[in-house]
Amino acid sequence: MPDPVTLTRKLAQFDEHWSPRIVATYNGNDVMVAKFEGEFHWHSHPDTDDFFLVIKGEIEIDLPDGPVAMKAGDLFVVPAGIEHRPRSVGGEAHILLIEPTGTPNTGDPTTAAPKPSI
Repeated sequence: MPDPVTLTRKLAQFDEHWSPRIVATYNGNDVMVAKFEGEFHWHSHPDTDDFFLVIKGEIEIDLPDGPVAMKAGDLFVVPAGIEHRPRSVGGEAHILLIEPTGTPNTGDPTTAAPKPSI
């Protein structure tokens, strides 16, 4: 029987911001952790929703109609095709992300960060 994934231990294994790490997979989806600091760029995912769960810290997800403010324990799903920009508020934030396997974090495979498994 496999061991459970301890998210704090996984997050302690890396320091890079905006570089998701795969911690599990299920039903064709990658479950990832990431560290956010500052802001990412505007992008969209034409074929898939984008799932965000704040583990630690605070973020805002800028949308065309205005920002969505989130703190630890908050979850938000950006619908497929909606342009968005995540950004941390007040320092580093730790996030759980879920996306179909192979989804580029930038929405564009040519500019996407690699997603190693840890």
